[in-house]
Amino acid sequence: MSSGKPGERKLQILQALAQMLEQPRGEKITTAALARHLSLSEAALYRHFASKAQMFEGLIEFIEATVFGLINQITAQEESGFSQVQAMIRMLLNFAERNPGMTRVLTGDALANEDERLQLRMNQFYDRVELAFRHSLRVAAAQGQGREDDAGVRAGILMAFVAGRWQRYAKTGFTVSLTQDMPQQIRLLLM
Repeated sequence: MSSGKPGERKLQILQALAQMLEQPRGEKITTAALARHLSLSEAALYRHFASKAQMFEGLIEFIEATVFGLINQITAQEESGFSQVQAMIRMLLNFAERNPGMTRVLTGDALANEDERLQLRMNQFYDRVELAFRHSLRVAAAQGQGREDDAGVRAGILMAFVAGRWQRYAKTGFTVSLTQDMPQQIRLLLM
C-alpha cells in the first residue's frame, strides 16, 4: 500500500477495520490482527492513530457524519413529519444493511472491552437520533397527525425498534434482512 495523499492511509486503516468487523464471528480485533490484515507493522498504525480507541472514534465520526447529514437532508426535503420519520427509519436500516461492520459499532458489540468513552459516544448518538424522531413527531402532531404529548414516548419506541433490528442483524451474522417487511412495520409503528 502506498501512502498517497495525506489522510489516505488513515482512511485505509479505517476501511480495513470496518471490513474486519464484518466477520460474523465477531472476534475481538487487535491492532496486531489489523496490522497483519493491512500488511503493515503495528508501529505504522500508531503513526496515524494514537490508540485503537482513536480508530474506533474514526468509525463513529463516519457514522455520525453520514447519519446526521442524511437526517438533515430528510427533514429539509420532507414536509410531512410522518414522512420524515418513515424516511429516517428506512435510512437507518439501509445504512446498517449496507455497512455490516458499522452495525457492530452501532450495537456496541465491537466496542465491548474497549475504552468506555466509545460506548458513551454511541449512547449520545442514540440520544440524538431519538431527538430527531421526537422533533419529526412533533412536526407531525402540528400537522394533525398524532399527539405532541406522546412524541417523546413514541420516539423512544422507534429508537428501540431500530436498535433491535440492528441487534438482530448483527447477532444473525448479517443474514436476516433489516429491510424485510419494513413498510408494514413502519406503518404499524406509526398508527
